Amino acid sequence: MTEKTNQFGYSVPGVSMWFPIFAPQFFTVRKLVLFFVLCGFAFTAKSQTIAQMKAVLDTTSNPIGFVKYVLKKKYYIDTVTVVSTAQFLGKADSLAYHGKTGKTYGPFKKEKILVKVLTKAPNTFYHVNHILIDTAVFDSAFAESLADTIMAKIKAGTTTFAAQAGVYSADHVSAAKGGDLGWFIKGVMLPQLDKELNKRKKGEMFKVWSESGLHIVRIADNPKEDTGFALLLRVIL
Repeated sequence: MTEKTNQFGYSVPGVSMWFPIFAPQFFTVRKLVLFFVLCGFAFTAKSQTIAQMKAVLDTTSNPIGFVKYVLKKKYYIDTVTVVSTAQFLGKADSLAYHGKTGKTYGPFKKEKILVKVLTKAPNTFYHVNHILIDTAVFDSAFAESLADTIMAKIKAGTTTFAAQAGVYSADHVSAAKGGDLGWFIKGVMLPQLDKELNKRKKGEMFKVWSESGLHIVRIADNPKEDTGFALLLRVIL
């Protein structure tokens, strides 16, 4: 067996100096380097593919056709109702409200999906504050008397609605926010409250009975139109 010296200065038995990659001294190291380089290319290609998918989804006039015939991915079209802008039930209604029409979002940490906001539609939202007097603690007559006293103090300006909510309201979640229930649509609150919404104006205060007890309600703002519905295209990656 002959020995030849390659351009790296190593003597390699029976190996031509024109093929230094096969030199024993470099074989393992070169394979490892090649492995990591290929892994990097694969990762980059995957990232670019998702980025390219999102770019097309953002601009195409036929996103459903693109997903179905080009990507050949499973997809769903979801109609999402935004019931409250103060608290979202999950990713879908948050995207429905905050997402930009035509924009594609994702993928997400726990879900390998892309979501495109196809279109949005408005709905009427109402904003109220309330104090819940728990009739499991107070009887009806005392609850009525207490509510009248609280309302009189607020109207007289000797206290605030928020302060009284912090003291008396059995709804501890809203009490921590001064009794604020945020903006919501009809149908998600008490039926007794829904009936009063269109009759009242901003600043009005009134009482409503429900199964939970006696509510002191104040209309915090006039009704407004805001995003209430959205059509979302959900693509499974």
